[in-house]
Amino acid sequence: MSVRTERVAELLQRELSLIFQKELPRNGALTTIQGVKVSPDLSIAHVYISVLGSKEMAQSVLAHIRKESKFFRKELSARIRHQFRRMPELEFHLDEAAEKAARLEMLIREANQGSKPSELPS
Repeated sequence: MSVRTERVAELLQRELSLIFQKELPRNGALTTIQGVKVSPDLSIAHVYISVLGSKEMAQSVLAHIRKESKFFRKELSARIRHQFRRMPELEFHLDEAAEKAARLEMLIREANQGSKPSELPS
């Protein structure tokens, strides 16, 4: 990523997180923006969100955010309209890195417990 796209991604992440704090319904799910990746031509922004809660809750929050993506784009446009000629399209994705990391950590822990020196046959 170029310096410009990185700066745009950081700005979008910061502003979208402020919009999410005010506009997302409080239904028990904690939603955070984990990262934003912007295409080189600044036309598409991939927004990765993380939802603390059940898998079903995460899917429902993601569906709601995708349904309201035009509203979020409009709010974002109103906040940073002097910095862009054209606001990028927003595509929302669930960030499953935390779940994968937890699973990997569990597998490593299980592997380490299975190979303790005291348990090895002599």
